Amino acid sequence: MKNTYINGVGCISAQKTFDTIFLDEVTVNETKNVLPIQVPVYKDYISPVAIRRMAKGVKNGIVASALAMKEANVETFDAIITGTGMGCIEDSDKFLKALLDNNEEFLTPTSFIQSTHNTVGSQIALGLQCKAYNFTYVNAAVSFESAMLDAKMKIEENEAATILIGGIDEMSDYIAKLFELAGCIKKESDAPYSVLDSKTTGAVYSEGATFFVLEDKKSAATYAEILDVDMVNKLTVDEVENTIQEFLNSNNVQVSDIDAVVLGYNGDVTFDVYYKNLSDNLFKETPQVYYKQLSGEYNTASAFGLWVGCKIIKTQQIPSVLKVNSLKKSAYKTILFYNQYKGIDHSFTLLSQC
Repeated sequence: MKNTYINGVGCISAQKTFDTIFLDEVTVNETKNVLPIQVPVYKDYISPVAIRRMAKGVKNGIVASALAMKEANVETFDAIITGTGMGCIEDSDKFLKALLDNNEEFLTPTSFIQSTHNTVGSQIALGLQCKAYNFTYVNAAVSFESAMLDAKMKIEENEAATILIGGIDEMSDYIAKLFELAGCIKKESDAPYSVLDSKTTGAVYSEGATFFVLEDKKSAATYAEILDVDMVNKLTVDEVENTIQEFLNSNNVQVSDIDAVVLGYNGDVTFDVYYKNLSDNLFKETPQVYYKQLSGEYNTASAFGLWVGCKIIKTQQIPSVLKVNSLKKSAYKTILFYNQYKGIDHSFTLLSQC
């Protein structure tokens, strides 16, 4: 059974996560409840003619995948697997608005066609002329982990040697208003927004696209090895610790072997208790990392968390802006990721230095 290595990464987010050193240019914005994305120069990666027809999620996905491919030095794939919670929601908004404005008459299908969740994966494949396995997972907060698990199984079973995986989500003004009304996004009156010291419900949202090139062999560009991925739909706060223990035991890893734990704190006082319980108990002697103060919350924000973990292993340092506690290790070889959203869709990922 073959191992799964991360040989290239690409990230477009609310931070300058491209064309720069690892989080060298960081902005912690505590005044906006929806963080704006740092836009790359799209025309450097996509033809100007195509750009104007593409949703921003598609453009961000293409650029992030191109960055990952460049790092891994690959030109094609045996599979392209993406995860997204909301898909190209902005084009969905456009189509539905046109539907209402035109009394369901004289509609152009462009926005409808481009609003499907698998648009990003298909556009990447079209650009590469890649006719291999192409699949998109839409599983809410474990959409990206579902894509990662699928890719890992394909490599282990010798069904593929080089796979592109990614997590993509976008945010529109209309959806942001709906999310705020539903209590998912923090109210403007709750500002300033602090993730670790939050006393309010909801989260600061954003959008992003993060891609990884997975291969069955190590290379000079290798970041880390994915040891295992697991997901559980529902857990109580008290059940999480035992679930993590079982997950680690199944991989012959002890809590003391974990050099850093990456937690999905998002500032929602109701559900951050899942992470707080682990911080105060199981991992109280472990360096702890959080990242959504930089990326914002969205269904595939955990892909940004994995990007952070890869960079920590590669650079062997944890930037101060990511630290939950002040603990340090002499080396960061094994990292555990834990994420959940509103008490459901719990995911566990184990990463190891090669």
